[in-house]
Amino acid sequence: MTSKNHNLYHHYFASFSPYLDKLLLETDSKQVYTYRDADLESARLACFLVAQGLQPGDRVSAQLDKSPEALWLYLACLRAGLVFHPLNTAYQSAELGYFLVNAEPSLVVCASERKELIAELASSETRVLTLNADGGGTLVSGAAFVPEQDIADFVSVHREPDDLAALLYSSGTTGQPKGIMLTHENLASNASTLVEYWGFSAEDRLLHALPIFHVHGLFVALGCVFCSGASMTWLPKFDAAQTLAKLPECSVMMGVPTYYTRLLAQASFDRSGLGNMRLFISGSAPLLEETFTAFEVRTGHTILERYGMSETSMNTSNPLLGTRKAGTVGLPLPGVLVRVVDGQGVVLPVGEIGNLQVKGPNVFKGYWRMPEKTAEDFSADGFFNTGDKGRVDEEGYVSIVGRAKDMIICGGLNVYPKEIELFVDELAGVLESAVIGLPDADFGECVAAVLVPSGEKTLLAEDVIAELKPRLANFKVPKKVFVLDELPRNAMGKVQKNLLRKQFV
Repeated sequence: MTSKNHNLYHHYFASFSPYLDKLLLETDSKQVYTYRDADLESARLACFLVAQGLQPGDRVSAQLDKSPEALWLYLACLRAGLVFHPLNTAYQSAELGYFLVNAEPSLVVCASERKELIAELASSETRVLTLNADGGGTLVSGAAFVPEQDIADFVSVHREPDDLAALLYSSGTTGQPKGIMLTHENLASNASTLVEYWGFSAEDRLLHALPIFHVHGLFVALGCVFCSGASMTWLPKFDAAQTLAKLPECSVMMGVPTYYTRLLAQASFDRSGLGNMRLFISGSAPLLEETFTAFEVRTGHTILERYGMSETSMNTSNPLLGTRKAGTVGLPLPGVLVRVVDGQGVVLPVGEIGNLQVKGPNVFKGYWRMPEKTAEDFSADGFFNTGDKGRVDEEGYVSIVGRAKDMIICGGLNVYPKEIELFVDELAGVLESAVIGLPDADFGECVAAVLVPSGEKTLLAEDVIAELKPRLANFKVPKKVFVLDELPRNAMGKVQKNLLRKQFV
């Protein structure tokens, strides 16, 4: 008797198999794909990957533009028992070099124009294949020769609940990115919970304008679709005008707060065209109460805000039915335990602010090859220390009042100042630096660098920015640069970034 196959794709297929001939996604260029297409094309790529000698547990790194073929690759990796390692398309060589060494991928898939760079950065034993935004490249052309019978006969590799499905990297406060090990059970349990909690069904159509290298677009959005048989309007990226044109055909939208502020900036955005919409969901960054209120006044819809992170996917959510409280991230999801503790790990009374901890089947397995860091971030009784400051009110609603030390959230993407400071401090003429987040009407926060010169050389903001652009993803490059004679420090010599934020706000 064989044990249950916990492969995430197996979990997805069990949910969408009644809808194989139903629309899965429609692109902005009107290309349409059914669930059967997804099943066949992912099997084709899975067969090809196995034929290349990849074994269950091998990592596949992917730095790809959003396309249906990129989605088939993700599903193929699940089916072949491989560990999918998505990379932000904005990452530059200095960032990619670390990821490709640390993850030790057996295969990297990237756009054709990046193949030479990736080959230089990756191990000589790592194979590099290409996949472009238009669906072309050596991955697809190679897979075209897979026999149709092999595709029909392919069975998703058996996986245990604790086997890795994905490896994501989160920049660390020390500047060294941490590999987050997410298991098949982590992702399957969270997707199933969200489908029920947010009321997803095969009748839904999701407006998917999120990137698919991030938890939000890859696991939350796609998990809800695959586990319900819903359809998607598939946009390569968020564009306010294009979104307005597509909303009438959709019933659900997921986005970061920037998406909603940009929609509100459109004079034509109102209740018209929203007749099919039942739910707007926001996450990945704090939603301002004024945005929450303005959106409700303009559209009659109350945005549902939720809270999650790369290590846990979703932890809490405002309810589908019931009060959605502005300024809160809702209630703990079913099966997820949330508590607020003091510095000694003692649970605090209702309403008091402390360290937010979570526990549940959604919480990751640990940090890749960092057992000490993993042990440090978990309590003795198995709760994960999120690094966020929060409180729980008398009705159980969670509010995030602070977050992992000094982290900046720019357009829904995490930026850790220390990582940027390491690059800035290497620049000629810079003695030291402090990177902070400043309010930004569009992105929520923007990255700003405060520099102290090492000599008499004049540091010009435009020169600093120009030197950093080739080395960092665009969302990490400081948009503002300030120069001071010295950085403010406390009695212990620690830079007081709170004073810098007040000074330059």
